[in-house]
Amino acid sequence: MSRTTKAASAASFLQNMKRGADAAVPAAVEPESSTTAKSASRPKATGRAGLKHIGGYFSPETVERVAVLRARLDLDNSELIKLAIDELYSREKAKRAFND
Repeated sequence: MSRTTKAASAASFLQNMKRGADAAVPAAVEPESSTTAKSASRPKATGRAGLKHIGGYFSPETVERVAVLRARLDLDNSELIKLAIDELYSREKAKRAFND
């Protein structure tokens, strides 16, 4: 990604973060090459059958952290939450094993 594209993308991200929670957020426009690369690397979703939705209400600071992590790790919200839960569960399991 070129510097001007990154700068434009960063400016757009910051502008959207400043909007109120009620404002409609337009879908992000990505270059065609990055869209095809992302879709090829991810397995196709099998749908929501048998899955349970878990949600929450977060402060703007936490929402910003989630957005940054999603971008850096190239994960969607569900994948990011699963990763965080798995890591927390592993830590807690290790604490119990060592009686901490």
